[in-house]
Amino acid sequence: MRVVTNDGVALHVTVEGDGPTVVLLAGFAAPVSTWVFQVDALTAAGYRVVAIDRRSHGLSDAPGHGHRMARHGKDLHDALTALDLADVAVVGGSMGAGTIWAYLDLFGTERVRAVVSVDQTPRMRNGEGWAHGFYGFDDTNAGTFFAGGVAATGHGRPPERSQAAMARLVQRLGPDVLAGGIRPETMPLLRDHAQQDWRDVIARVDVPVLMVAARESQFWPCEHAAAAIAGNPLGRAVVLEDCGHAANIDQVEPFNAAMLAFLREA
Repeated sequence: MRVVTNDGVALHVTVEGDGPTVVLLAGFAAPVSTWVFQVDALTAAGYRVVAIDRRSHGLSDAPGHGHRMARHGKDLHDALTALDLADVAVVGGSMGAGTIWAYLDLFGTERVRAVVSVDQTPRMRNGEGWAHGFYGFDDTNAGTFFAGGVAATGHGRPPERSQAAMARLVQRLGPDVLAGGIRPETMPLLRDHAQQDWRDVIARVDVPVLMVAARESQFWPCEHAAAAIAGNPLGRAVVLEDCGHAANIDQVEPFNAAMLAFLREA
């Protein structure tokens, strides 16, 4: 299925299952098919799953415009409107979570009943009292740090410890699941993403929020999750052990258990 945004971009959407709706958004350069193990768990638990490839991601159109977080938030709004969805739980991995915050900043929670953020700090730039951003990224290099893409940090879970998890994903989806890589037109999106600060949005969200953090995230300290929801009584944080940034892939069963428990209570 495809839905078209108000600026003419066709977004690839899949719909599976029946029941309360859960919307899935993947992170930077990742197709929404990487949520396959969550789709399995959610549909088995009685949810309807709507998975959306963001513009220039997965099977969606790859235009030369609109590569900023505000536009991705508007794309989510256009998709929810086109599909006539309301009372949805929205789950975003990494930059997918940033898309949710951008959407809520613009349109509020009228269509949303709950939010799950998967290992995404609300502010990537360190400084001004915030020490839970991307390792090594601060005011001194804010203009150049992501010029060449997402740099290795030397922190967190070593790649070899995620090989079995990635092999499981490849076995399910095939060897081309991540073949697309980073598309050149999305580099402005990455830089825009890195400059955002969603803490005020999270503080004001009036629906339940679950911040999932990876104990061994390669990108930022897991303490970002508790810090992000400290001022919101509807927020909760969970840290997944033995887990890197791609928490829904590294630790499928613990992540699914945390997500489903939250959704049952939200």
